[in-house]
Amino acid sequence: MSKRTADAKAAALPDTKAILLGVACGLGAALFWALGFVATRHGLKVGFSPVDLLMHRFLWSGMVFLPLVLRAGLSDLCGIGWSRGIALMMLGGPVMSLISYAGFMFVPLGHGSVIQPSCATLGGLFLAVVLLREPIPLSRIAGALVIVIGLAVIGSESIGHMGLSAVMGDLIFVLTGLMFASFATLVRYWRVSAFSVATVISVLSLSLFPLYAASGGLVRDAAIGLSENALQAIGQGVLAGPAAMYSFTLSIQLLGVARAAVFPAIVPALTLLLGWLLIGEAPTTLQAVGLVTVLAGFYLAQRQS
Repeated sequence: MSKRTADAKAAALPDTKAILLGVACGLGAALFWALGFVATRHGLKVGFSPVDLLMHRFLWSGMVFLPLVLRAGLSDLCGIGWSRGIALMMLGGPVMSLISYAGFMFVPLGHGSVIQPSCATLGGLFLAVVLLREPIPLSRIAGALVIVIGLAVIGSESIGHMGLSAVMGDLIFVLTGLMFASFATLVRYWRVSAFSVATVISVLSLSLFPLYAASGGLVRDAAIGLSENALQAIGQGVLAGPAAMYSFTLSIQLLGVARAAVFPAIVPALTLLLGWLLIGEAPTTLQAVGLVTVLAGFYLAQRQS
């Protein structure tokens, strides 16, 4: 083996490890999000409000990360900066989460869990071209069109069988998907640390807790019971919150926005499967057809040519 060949292989090795780590982080984030969707649907059924779920999403992680942020310094918010930190908090933090939770009050699990990740992928592909100037192969454009067809199938169930409130629920998840796409793109564009993003959003969200406590939220939580609150603390506060955010942000940094944007593709199938197994909410025929179509679009969107 020549020295040039050996050097080339050695240079390629770190890239391979980075890609594998990025894929593992993306898959982990997909699983965490799926469990978070199921926990949200279950929580609403047992009596939690969207605001109650939001408290579980950010209170526990915010308390854990607060010492780290204070140690790193509040003047520049862990190197992110206050303006950028607040923007990321609005797009990928409590505002987006609260809107998403409210969406599940209008539509079943099979709608929100497919529409939001799908729109996040579509938005991510679009912003990668417009803002980051990343090249997008024709196969990804075709995949995006197929995803839109799948979303139309799911939307037809709301229009034809569920009524205006369900249509509003679907549009809510379109909005939150696009918000998350914007969040992911800004993380890549600003080249901010994955860990810093997760910690800063959780800590900034603590500022909302006094309002929650004053509204009687803690009394409502106590009435529901310890076990249900513990479930939401894990599902929202650990898995769907900082664990998923950190994993996906790291995936973005390792793979780029366009590639990392395809990991939400796994979320719908995982969510419907876990929702069926864990809370007994089976998908309808139209939801299943829409999911299969969306997955076909995701497959095309992952191809490089």
